[in-house]
Amino acid sequence: MAMDYIERNYHLVQERMIEQMEESLKLGRELIDTELDAGWLNFVVKPILKAFYDYWTQHEARVGTLKQIEITLESGKELLLNGNSEEGLLRIVDKNFPIYLKYDQTTYQCDKKHKNYVELESITKKTFINYVRKVVAFLQVEEEVNDYGDLCRSAFKNKDYAKETLMKQLEYTDKSISLIEKDPSILSVPVGKRIIIKALRKGFEQTRKDFIKSINETYD
Repeated sequence: MAMDYIERNYHLVQERMIEQMEESLKLGRELIDTELDAGWLNFVVKPILKAFYDYWTQHEARVGTLKQIEITLESGKELLLNGNSEEGLLRIVDKNFPIYLKYDQTTYQCDKKHKNYVELESITKKTFINYVRKVVAFLQVEEEVNDYGDLCRSAFKNKDYAKETLMKQLEYTDKSISLIEKDPSILSVPVGKRIIIKALRKGFEQTRKDFIKSINETYD
């Protein structure tokens, strides 16, 4: 069928997003372990925080992130199939963002009544919009591609454009973490706020390095 390339690209992006999710959850656990081992008083909170993180990873985080991946991909697909207009994007975002937000793991762990929550939600919405635009760029590739690397090179014709797109996404993540760093009281987790925030920041910096390295390898 004429539109088979959309399904092909959909599955390539889905596979890559799930892979990135698993890498992120694994890195988070490693970073929390490192932070816990760094402080001599952390033996008190270590079993509690590790149990909390493991439960969250296996249940809420994995399930929620998979749901977000599905919502983002389906939103991009719907937008592409209906003309890929700015009005269409805003309509789809208005319809699907509340569901995306419900499963967002950063806002989920935050106090909805906190003075900074509205700003955090706004950043999350911008993140979702950017993701949908990026998904459309991937889904509309009609050329023959064999893997995610081929798809990237077809969707973003040169390394500079690919990096620019990535940096926009990372900018939103950075803003979310900075907001939590500025006032940790927004977190509603029971213990270990300082440890979680340090792990978030280190995880972000490592992810940024890994993403840039991946783009360089894809285009070099």
